Amino acid sequence: MRAAPTILHLDMDAFFAAAEQAAKPSLRGKPVVVGGLGPRGVVSTASYEARVFGVHSAMPMAQARRLCPNAAYLVPRFALYREVSGQVMELLGRLSPLVEPLSLDEAFVDLEAGGVADGRRSARRAGEQLRRDILAVTGLSGSVGLAGSKMLAKIGSERAKPDGLVLIEPGTERELLAPLSVRILPGVGPATGEHLRRAGMTTVSHLAEAGEDELVRLLGKAHGASLYRMALGHDDRPVVSERDAKSVSVEDTFDVDLHDRVRVRAEVVRLAGRCVERLRDAGRSGRTVVLKVRRYDFSTLTRSETLRGPTDDPEVVREAAGRLLEAVDTTGGVRLLGVGVTGLADFTQEDLFAQAATERAAELEHAAAEEAAPGPAAPPEPSADEPPPGTGHRWLAGHDVRHDEYGAGWVQGSGVGRVTVRFEDPYATVPGRVRTFRVDDPALRPSDPLPLVRAAPTAPTGSDGPCGADGSGGPDGTVVGEEADTGERPGKSGEAVPGGAEPGGQARSSSPASRPKSRSGGGGVGAEIPSP
Repeated sequence: MRAAPTILHLDMDAFFAAAEQAAKPSLRGKPVVVGGLGPRGVVSTASYEARVFGVHSAMPMAQARRLCPNAAYLVPRFALYREVSGQVMELLGRLSPLVEPLSLDEAFVDLEAGGVADGRRSARRAGEQLRRDILAVTGLSGSVGLAGSKMLAKIGSERAKPDGLVLIEPGTERELLAPLSVRILPGVGPATGEHLRRAGMTTVSHLAEAGEDELVRLLGKAHGASLYRMALGHDDRPVVSERDAKSVSVEDTFDVDLHDRVRVRAEVVRLAGRCVERLRDAGRSGRTVVLKVRRYDFSTLTRSETLRGPTDDPEVVREAAGRLLEAVDTTGGVRLLGVGVTGLADFTQEDLFAQAATERAAELEHAAAEEAAPGPAAPPEPSADEPPPGTGHRWLAGHDVRHDEYGAGWVQGSGVGRVTVRFEDPYATVPGRVRTFRVDDPALRPSDPLPLVRAAPTAPTGSDGPCGADGSGGPDGTVVGEEADTGERPGKSGEAVPGGAEPGGQARSSSPASRPKSRSGGGGVGAEIPSP
């Protein structure tokens, strides 16, 4: 616990939804919900305009639609979010070498380690300047908490939302924490919270009054002692710039339960391949392969197999996952599948007995295809990876497109052979026009996201960047006062958003292993921008 509030916690405001509003002038100031759009989809992020209606992260998308039917419902664009997150993390890295990212939109920073703050005034100045720089570089707002510990800095950023800064003075911790719910403390999830509630402890003050011995009796020595210290405001956890991942995994939730055993196996093979791609991207290997199966009745089974040594060979992981699947009863249907690798290492060791040859995998796939071929078969179950007939693309609501004549735009909806596009870019001040095309129009194609802030002209040599000559000024070089608050949000101009095409299909969503705070499941293409 530090005597000065030099630990900073940054949390971007409604990150995914705010990025979509910044990219789409017609949605600024309007309810926006980002997540999986299928019948089993889950809200990933809701804009503050949507939260007024009760929509929040992790809520089933069907419930969100009932609460806020006139919101814009969009499929996540992770390429854009990662790009903006990289810009934000770069700004944090300029403050200190100790930056601990928690997700794409959240991180701790040790200001003292970077030499930019050693007391209350300098810490506040650094926090305000960070908010200015984030707005200038990304066009988005973030909330900042400053305190002497990570726990209190995170509480501060929550209290600062949206678009604010809260500094918690050292010495006021117990008074601040006392009335708050026990769920505010790290390590207290739903199960622990319910256990404490049954014991009559619902606020942090109840934990402090109960004493360490009682908490140890209820929760065990390690958890009970740690929770008691946090209830008193003590948190000595350091900001760690690098945290080793314990596992790499990929899972998919399907809109329609899978009943065909051959299809289930094919999905496991596909997921194993994606898992190994992530494993290799991280420069890691793993020794234990894990299979997760959630059945039609929501029962979840997990099976694992430990190999003779670490591997990043896709055939080894696919074969191990296939063996694990053989031991699982999928009768009745499967709603979710996942493949993961644990026991991570920085090297690989060839397994002479488990290593599978490419030819063997090809033989198995061929045999599976022959098994499914004989006799009149039912139509294959829809796949999210397959585009609508007659086109090489899937037009997902909210995703970027470019037309040879009309330029950049984004998909409002698609279905019945048509795709509706609004042509506008992040730099416009008024909503763009809407046009509808055939899904196979050769002039229309998917496009990469545009930057949220137009790149500034190259500055002459010797000029100052966003932080001013000494790093303490604002975008115009002025010094940020201790009480300054200039974190303006982007403009709110816009008009009512007209409806798109009728829904044309539903798809499957993917749950990446590394995901920001909330999940999104399901998927789909459809008229996701309702008429006002």
